[in-house]
Amino acid sequence: MGFFYESFYVSSRDLKTHSHILIIGGGLAGLTSAIHLGRAGIKVTLLEKDTYPKHKVCGEYISNEVLPYLKTLDINPSKKGAVSISELLITTQKGHHIQSELPLGGFGISRYTLDHFLWEKALAVGVEVINTQVIDIQYKNEYFLVKTSDNLTIRGTYVIGAYGKRSIIEKALNPKKISKKHPWLAVKAHYTTNFNENRVALHNFKGGYCGLSMVENQKVNACYMVSYQSFKKYKSIADFQKEVMYRNPYLEAFFKEAQPEFDKPLTISQINFDKKNSVENHIFMTGDAAGLIHPLCGNGMAMAIQSAQILCELLIKDYKNPALFSREEIEKQYCKQWSETFSKRLYAGRVLQRILLNPTLQEVSYTVANVVPAVVPRIIKQTHGNPLVC
Repeated sequence: MGFFYESFYVSSRDLKTHSHILIIGGGLAGLTSAIHLGRAGIKVTLLEKDTYPKHKVCGEYISNEVLPYLKTLDINPSKKGAVSISELLITTQKGHHIQSELPLGGFGISRYTLDHFLWEKALAVGVEVINTQVIDIQYKNEYFLVKTSDNLTIRGTYVIGAYGKRSIIEKALNPKKISKKHPWLAVKAHYTTNFNENRVALHNFKGGYCGLSMVENQKVNACYMVSYQSFKKYKSIADFQKEVMYRNPYLEAFFKEAQPEFDKPLTISQINFDKKNSVENHIFMTGDAAGLIHPLCGNGMAMAIQSAQILCELLIKDYKNPALFSREEIEKQYCKQWSETFSKRLYAGRVLQRILLNPTLQEVSYTVANVVPAVVPRIIKQTHGNPLVC
């Protein structure tokens, strides 16, 4: 058994190679890191268990704050049909609504299209990509040994953890944390229907909330988060939607009119919003592996991309001048910058979730927002950053 890379074949039997930086996971943070580092001339190996294109459970809305950074990497989402979004609609369980302009705006694009686009960009800048499952990481004498399910062992100076919400590696690094039961599950599918393409909508229902936004090819992404306690009473996703989500008239109208594009919705369970470390056992954590913001904030994709920028700039400085930082100093700098950039956003997300999952507080918020409309953009800014200066 071995691996195919575009035009050449490498045997995996007892193979040992060396790469300056190993990236585990080919999501937004992993692929963006690979492109950034590859363009700087650094030898990078990216390991990803899935192949592309592939749908993922995701809200598929990205804040414009990351556009300047993406453009420096020659990544233009509009070339892949990204839809410009400038409005926000929030509804309560009873169907009361709040409308607001998005301070920075954003764009909608599916992970199916975006991840594949980034994967091709990574290949084009010389990143070595391997489709395999990482099963173990060992750190010793200033180097890492990464082992895969295909008996491949790769040696690296640095490792970036970009493996998303839950993985075999996270279980190996934090067996106690991963064994803990988490109450959230998410459901996602694409639909065809009439929809305001400039709007991202957040509709609340008992036990959860559903985001709707347009992506490329005139498809609407519907992704909702629900507590397992609320969901387990029903036999199927269809039953849950009809019995619970339809109580919000906006959701009832959407699901009755929309035509599903998937044979069945995608699901993911045991979603963890607990605090995480941005460096774990000398591994730099990025994206959801470093900390997951509540989807209702609509900013997880932008945060994943920005975490890649923060880390890559440090690693490039180290690569150009190895005497500048020790490993310990790079880790401290990354932890400091990550915390300064994201900690307040994550806290704001936890507060907003508690408010929006409480029917009484929902209605109070609706009343306040109608009396003082300017409060909504101010709240949005608490979970978003400023345009990245590159």
